[in-house]
Amino acid sequence: MGWAVERSVSAGRVLLVEDDPAERHGIAASLRARRYDVLEAASCEDAIELFALRPDIVITDLRLPDGDAVSLLPRLRAVDSTVPVYVMTGFATIDVAVRTVKLGAAEFFTKPVEMARLIGCVDHALRREPQRNVSGERRRARVDHLAPLADRFLPASDVMRRLEDEIEGLRDSDCTVLVLGETGTGKTHLARRIHQLGARSSGPFVDVNCAGLSREFFESELFGHERGAFTGALASKQGLFDAANGGTLFLDEIGDIDVQVQPKILKVLEEKRFRRMGDVRERSADVRLVAATHHELLTAVEQRTFRADLFYRISTVTLRVPSLRERTADLVPLVEHVLAQEGAPNMSLTREAWDKIEAHPWPGNIRELKNVLRRALILRRGEVITADNVRFDGDARTSSSALEAAPASEPVPSGTLEEVEREHIARVLAAENGRVKDAARRLGIPRSTLYQKIKNYRIPLPARARTSAPPSSSSGG
Repeated sequence: MGWAVERSVSAGRVLLVEDDPAERHGIAASLRARRYDVLEAASCEDAIELFALRPDIVITDLRLPDGDAVSLLPRLRAVDSTVPVYVMTGFATIDVAVRTVKLGAAEFFTKPVEMARLIGCVDHALRREPQRNVSGERRRARVDHLAPLADRFLPASDVMRRLEDEIEGLRDSDCTVLVLGETGTGKTHLARRIHQLGARSSGPFVDVNCAGLSREFFESELFGHERGAFTGALASKQGLFDAANGGTLFLDEIGDIDVQVQPKILKVLEEKRFRRMGDVRERSADVRLVAATHHELLTAVEQRTFRADLFYRISTVTLRVPSLRERTADLVPLVEHVLAQEGAPNMSLTREAWDKIEAHPWPGNIRELKNVLRRALILRRGEVITADNVRFDGDARTSSSALEAAPASEPVPSGTLEEVEREHIARVLAAENGRVKDAARRLGIPRSTLYQKIKNYRIPLPARARTSAPPSSSSGG
């Protein structure tokens, strides 16, 4: 199928940034058929990390779950301005095109993308060998210090050193792996590292977030469907097991998969065969599975919300990613690493700022740490981050709630943190008339995370919102 292309004969490396899994894997398949080594990212943050792997070309969707190409372009060009960046969007306007070109975009494509034109542009850019070789060497020298966390970062904590040893033990392995850990600990990054170390590293790495997806929507995404399989199925669609053939399929938050879909996943893992929705023909799938969850799956097995046979099938090797609270010895190098990623490797922090960071419990783990440091870089007024610049997500919620609803003399609300969070989410959803996309933007979290919180807290949605299927981690580009 053209997935397992050896890097030694690669025509070049392309970083593809697209949050719609089906669209991303379709474009990636076309590029791999041309013998390009394709790095796949679903967000701005994934793109920044993978940019350190020295792509020759970047192709990015305009709208992404955690930002857009307008904000991503300057960050990429700050690391290396010689890499051409192509922008795709289904919401093309002259204003947007002009803005992206001014920021350094080499081309602007409207969706659905004409693949012949896109590949033609990539081929043309990479045929300029002398220029590319010189810039490539310059790029290698400039981004070595920005290598991805798992490849470069030398942990100081014992718990992370043990995890590193366990990961290294999976080198060239092909077994299924279950990754456990709290939200924001870096499970997706670890899964990608397992793929890169494994025997299938030259094949595709396909990831999908299972949280908040309906059974029908998830089944269609995973296995694909034939035309007419259900209302709205106007054309056949390739599933993610097809897209991952010869490589690794990463199922993030596998604990949220509907019980009725679980036997079908078990069948693929055991027999390496599956059927698309609405099709009688069986297809083969040579896929390695890496799964992750923040749930206690053994408890879910006892409660019969997760199948025991599937649990034992996916947990051949189980890795646990520690929370940031368990690895405080890594805080200083982590902060330095994130600042380097943000283009501020020489930024310093005052002692009071460090004290504030070290005293925080970090419920959002590394994801929260990145947000706090980005916010601090925006708020700072010089070349030093002060304690006033270090503001946590809880601080923002408290201050905004106080400004909107309470006089200074009003007492602090009683109730647990979960109760306060549930109430706040419900209020924001009501203010946005049940529009989850707008509420997620206002709350500053991905839509998939908000859907999961709505589900966990049993927050009712208006009828219109309930009839709309949750997105797959896609913002529609």
